Amino acid sequence: MFRSHRFALALAASTALVAAGPALAKAKAADPAPIAELVKAVDIPYESFTLDNGLRVIVHEDHKAPVVAVSVWYRVGSKNEPAGKTGFAHLFEHLMFNGSENAPGDFFEPLQQVGATDSNGTTNMDRTNYFETVPTGALDRALFLESDRMGHLLGAVTQEKLDNQRGVVQNEKRQGDNNPYGLLRYEIFENLFPSGHPYHHSTIGSMADLNTASLADVKKWFTDNYGPNNAVLVLAGDIDAATAKAKVGEWFGDIPRGPAVEMPKVTVPTLPAPLAKEVKDLIPTTRIYRMWAIPGLNDPEAVPLQMAMGVLGGLSSSRLDNAMVRKDPVAVSVAAYAQPFEDAGILIVQADVKDGVDPALVGKRLDEEIAKFLATGPTADELQRTAASTLGGTISGLESVGGFGGKAVTLAEGALYSNDPAYYKTELDRMAQATPEQVKAVANKWLSRPAFSLTYTPGERTEGGEARGGAVTAGKIAEAVQPDRYWNPALGDVGPDTGVGAASSIADRSQMPAVADLKALDFPAIERTTLKNGIEVVFARRDTVPTVQVAVSFDAGYAADPHKALGTQSLMLSLMDEGTTSLDSIAFAEAKERLGAQIDGSANADETIFSLFALKPNLRASLGLLADYIRNPAFDAKELERVRAQQLNRLKAELNNPSAIAARVLRPVLYGADHPYGIPPSGLGNADAVKAATRDQLAAFHATWIRPDNARVFVVGDTTLAEVKKELDATLGAWKAPSTPKPAKHFEVAIPAPKPRILLVDRPKSPQSVIMAGKVLDAKGSDHLEILRSANDIFGGNFLSRFNMNLRETKGWSYGVRSQVSADKQRLTWVAIAPVQADRTGDSIKEFRSDLTAYLGDKGTTAEELQRTINGSVRELPGSFETSGDVLGGLRSIVKFDRPDDYYEKLPATYEAMTAPEIDAAARKALSVDDLVYVVVGDAATVKPQLDGLGLPVEIATPAN
Repeated sequence: MFRSHRFALALAASTALVAAGPALAKAKAADPAPIAELVKAVDIPYESFTLDNGLRVIVHEDHKAPVVAVSVWYRVGSKNEPAGKTGFAHLFEHLMFNGSENAPGDFFEPLQQVGATDSNGTTNMDRTNYFETVPTGALDRALFLESDRMGHLLGAVTQEKLDNQRGVVQNEKRQGDNNPYGLLRYEIFENLFPSGHPYHHSTIGSMADLNTASLADVKKWFTDNYGPNNAVLVLAGDIDAATAKAKVGEWFGDIPRGPAVEMPKVTVPTLPAPLAKEVKDLIPTTRIYRMWAIPGLNDPEAVPLQMAMGVLGGLSSSRLDNAMVRKDPVAVSVAAYAQPFEDAGILIVQADVKDGVDPALVGKRLDEEIAKFLATGPTADELQRTAASTLGGTISGLESVGGFGGKAVTLAEGALYSNDPAYYKTELDRMAQATPEQVKAVANKWLSRPAFSLTYTPGERTEGGEARGGAVTAGKIAEAVQPDRYWNPALGDVGPDTGVGAASSIADRSQMPAVADLKALDFPAIERTTLKNGIEVVFARRDTVPTVQVAVSFDAGYAADPHKALGTQSLMLSLMDEGTTSLDSIAFAEAKERLGAQIDGSANADETIFSLFALKPNLRASLGLLADYIRNPAFDAKELERVRAQQLNRLKAELNNPSAIAARVLRPVLYGADHPYGIPPSGLGNADAVKAATRDQLAAFHATWIRPDNARVFVVGDTTLAEVKKELDATLGAWKAPSTPKPAKHFEVAIPAPKPRILLVDRPKSPQSVIMAGKVLDAKGSDHLEILRSANDIFGGNFLSRFNMNLRETKGWSYGVRSQVSADKQRLTWVAIAPVQADRTGDSIKEFRSDLTAYLGDKGTTAEELQRTINGSVRELPGSFETSGDVLGGLRSIVKFDRPDDYYEKLPATYEAMTAPEIDAAARKALSVDDLVYVVVGDAATVKPQLDGLGLPVEIATPAN
């Protein structure tokens, strides 16, 4: 698939496959399904209507699960911000979650009570959206909440709320800026779009502009932009148009029309001359960019440009990959992608320089390959593989009705940006009809213009992000971007009369709508069989979309890594991606792309998993490719040097990421260096071991752990167990186990007694500190942990938890904090994670300790927290297993933790029987304040004086490598 952020093309293409069953069935089993046939059959049926106040409503029926996605899109984003008000669209989005006149509490409180999933809000330059997926019986509540903040907000907005969310947004900005490449968003837009252009400034805005936002600004923004006539509402899921019309009319019909919103004029700029800039950052290697501004998503040339970038640097077998990473490895990774927004877009080509290679040479090679592509254009086969990869590669994320990328999103984007909910069909047609000649011509038209050449080099930053994000004054020269979200995958003065008028209520807003009958989870029937060599197959049928997902799981995982050679398994998995004994690296990549299949290997602490996502008509060929990949890796010694360089680069990147640094330090300290879990959790290992690994060592690890008597196969999708068994028996079923005994992991190794202290890792000039605190629990993953996990939810496990509400919503010191019980099979950990502004590091630890002391003491679980936790846990279950991927994860958990097949269907009774004293007892037994180890990653000069007064020993630490 395209290695970039989600585009309109990829979104529409993959969503559209949802209804493509009949055409897919025509494809011959031995041949990839033709792109034209897939596209021809695509359809997301919908009905639409418009209320008298201008609210446009789109309804899509999908009754596979008893849930409805509610998605409200306002046609206002950062491009609408006046001078001196950068960041305001996103700041206002935050305020929309802080209560309305008839629902004055936090927006997530009533949603969690009904078991809502996928709840959030996002802002980009073109729009602001708000969404949640709720059980069908809770739809009235969701519509009440959305309509109340559309029509009844201003009476609930206060200076206190504005000041609090200003702090939250500023910490969101600090958190983004603090990461490697965190300032890239400013470089892109400030240089490609001139000062005064609506896309010139970042959506997050500048600190100075955020500081000047006033209550009057808030109210004017609302009255100017948040009228129903500037919005689209999509309802997708277990609902019909007649019901939707009645409910939407009741809740939204009384809201008066707002003023017409004038859209700023947005042009696609061309740089007057080539522009070059070099910046320093805490990154593993030099990265070279070439960037251009391109047309927006409604332009007929947007799709051909995306196709061109797929061929150039998006596919695994792309021109850049083959030339600069495989054949003449001067780069460790490359990418090319086009990201169109409504009115303009960005096109980026990039290369990460291989260690020891001159960056100037890599820049020269990058320019040569771009020029060569412009001279020759793509082949028909490259365009077919790009289209198939786009279709197959994103559908797995679009089986859902809502969230960040479901069908509601596709319909809303089409309606808002293109005045056509079915605009995805236009894009699909353009993709299917794209010819090599057309794509070559379009690529030449846009990439022959002057480029912005940005070079990122390793080193200490010379500029922070505090003053970036706003408008850049004239004369100053100052993937890529994602929308800014309300929370990081969760009243008084009414102001002057604006002449718009307030909503006169026709719905009863005096109380929260009751929740109607809610349907219980109907988890798919679990079927089992055994292949002829004894491998167990666990199967569930889901025929909503014509796809099949497979996971072949081995009892290995990072815990199987030899402690004297950490990183062995990650290196083995990377080398397996580079071909089999019958297909070299390029041929293997091309074979996957033609089938529209995703095949890859991954690991967690306990398992090594080889995954397949396949289109139904391509299942036989895809399963054959999966089996070849697992059983017959080439382990090509020449490819080893390339993937070794890539892993060393990833390891360097991890050692520059503050959250990853904290995890690398904490985990070995908690478990002890000799325990199977006492290793850095990413599995990347350490540099010396990766440098020393040999081809024979990786092959030996594969022979030891990747064997049929150590495997299970999980399958979910549009097929039958009999069909799957037949295909698997012909491939994996013919695999014979070796005569040697199965290997073992040594979990009997003693875990050290906790030694409470603070381990400080110095990261100079960090605007935020990452705090991580944890302990090993006296519990295993197979234990009955529902009550303990509920206690964690109440303290720090979700948005409404005490810890998050304190540090984020009350103090405004963080974009979001969490605590979690791990999901490993053996001994578990409890860890709290808090990225906080640097000058509040010590105070944040004090608040954490105070909150935890209170919860474990005389301020245990309240009646409200108990009710919210029970209701949310029970009612979210149907929405939690909406997609095939969700079900696949459920199957794997049932087997991994030795649970009964009806575990999820019996969970509601477990939750409903919980009492506050039981939750408190579980928390007090497992958790504690005084035996935690803390890791703090931040600027020691700023942070250490704060830590010295906390009463805990402070040690300077460095991450293991």
